Amino acid sequence: MNKDINIVVVNDDGWGAQGIMLLTKLMTQLGHVTVVAPDGPRSSMSNAISLGKPMTMDKVDIAQNDYFTEEEKRLIDVYVTNGMPSDCVKLALNVLFDDDPNRIDLLVSGINHGSNASVNVVYSGTMGACFTGVEHGIRSIGLSIYDNNQPTDLSQFEPYVVELCRHLLNDMDWKWGMCYNINAPLGEISGIKWTRQCRGHWEKEIVPKINGEGKTEYWMKGNFVNEEPEAEDTDEWAVHHGFISVQPCTVDMTEYAAL
Repeated sequence: MNKDINIVVVNDDGWGAQGIMLLTKLMTQLGHVTVVAPDGPRSSMSNAISLGKPMTMDKVDIAQNDYFTEEEKRLIDVYVTNGMPSDCVKLALNVLFDDDPNRIDLLVSGINHGSNASVNVVYSGTMGACFTGVEHGIRSIGLSIYDNNQPTDLSQFEPYVVELCRHLLNDMDWKWGMCYNINAPLGEISGIKWTRQCRGHWEKEIVPKINGEGKTEYWMKGNFVNEEPEAEDTDEWAVHHGFISVQPCTVDMTEYAAL
């Protein structure tokens, strides 16, 4: 273990979720881990930040947490906040690391319960945190499992997580504004594929229901539509065929071909 490497772990499911617990444990194999996580679920918050209201951040005592070994506990600090996933990154940077992005070697967000492939990357609080990280020049990786349930079976994905993060951190050329969006299938894994974002959209997204007062409420549901199901180079194709998808993303949303 290299205790000189500082890793920040965040998520959008809140501290205590299965995914972030496993990710925190695994990241101790790479260095010292500082967790800053919401105090509850913040899914689909994208890059939302807390404006016009105060945030809190409290340190969590993990001394009695049997999930981590004593050696792992010495490498972990945990903080929870009432803020959003992007707030977690800003709190880590501006409060815990003295506004010095060079002190954070890697930001890892997840492991998210649910897919962040295709257009879901736009809505994702998991990836929103990564985009906030790269805004400040911090190397950032988001990880998700293609299953919304908790608990879920992370055993097939677990052996890949550390080596993927180590490889991307040490061996890749990180351009400005770039991060990585990793999505894993549920169950047996056939391998790893470099992918692009699939073209897709959501349909039938709003379901009206009458509440007890006779008023119509609108619930967000919907079905995802893959607009190019035969394309074998997309993130959606990869996860639906048993592969881990590794997709480079960027905060630069300029459509250069239109210039």
